[in-house]
Amino acid sequence: MAGKHFRTRKFSPVGIAATAAVGVALAVGGTVGAVQLTSGEPATRPAAVEALPSTVAPSSAAASPTASPTPSRSPSPKATPSPTATRTQAASRSKTRTASPTPTARKTTTAAKVVSSGTCGASFYDEGQMTANGETFNPDALTAAHKTLPFDTKVRVTNPANGKSVVVRINDRGPYVDGRCLDLSRAAFAAIASTDLGEVTVRYEVLG
Repeated sequence: MAGKHFRTRKFSPVGIAATAAVGVALAVGGTVGAVQLTSGEPATRPAAVEALPSTVAPSSAAASPTASPTPSRSPSPKATPSPTATRTQAASRSKTRTASPTPTARKTTTAAKVVSSGTCGASFYDEGQMTANGETFNPDALTAAHKTLPFDTKVRVTNPANGKSVVVRINDRGPYVDGRCLDLSRAAFAAIASTDLGEVTVRYEVLG
C-alpha cells in the first residue's frame, strides 16, 4: 500500500486576523444593505454619477400647469336703484319764487246783440259836407245816414246778392227818398257792392 501523505496547513496569526476582518466587513455590509432596503432610502450614489450632467426629464407635475381650482360662485350683485336725476337750474332762474303771478284776464269778444233787422234800399254819397252830428263828412270812413236811429249806433249791412257785409256807424240823417233807409259813405258802399250800381237792396241789423 502506498503511503498516504497528509499536508498540514499552517495558519499564521496575520492571515487569521485578515480573514476575520473580511468576514466582519461582509457581515456589516450585508446588514447595512438590508437596513437600507427596508427603510426605502436610496443607496448613496458614487461621486462619479453625481458629477455627470443630469438627463432626467422634468417631472410631469412640473411640466403640466397646476390645475386651477374651480372658481367659487360669487353672489349675484343686488340691483341698486338708479340715481334720481337732478335738475340744475340756470343762474337766471335760481332766485326764490315769490307768490305765483295773478293770471291776466283775457278779453273775450262776445257777438254783438241784434236789436232789430229789416230789408231796404241803400245808396251812397261822397260830397264833402257837415254831418248832422257836427262831424266833417269823410267818404273814406265806414259811416252812414239814417232817419231815426241814434247817432253812433252800429248797423251791420249785408248784400244778399254776394253775401258781403260791413258794419257802419250812424252819424248823419237821410236819405229822404222813398224805399231807401240807409245812405252809406262811398267806402262802406264799395265794401259790399260796386259803386257803379248806385243803389242795392240790403239787409240791415241794428247792433246793441
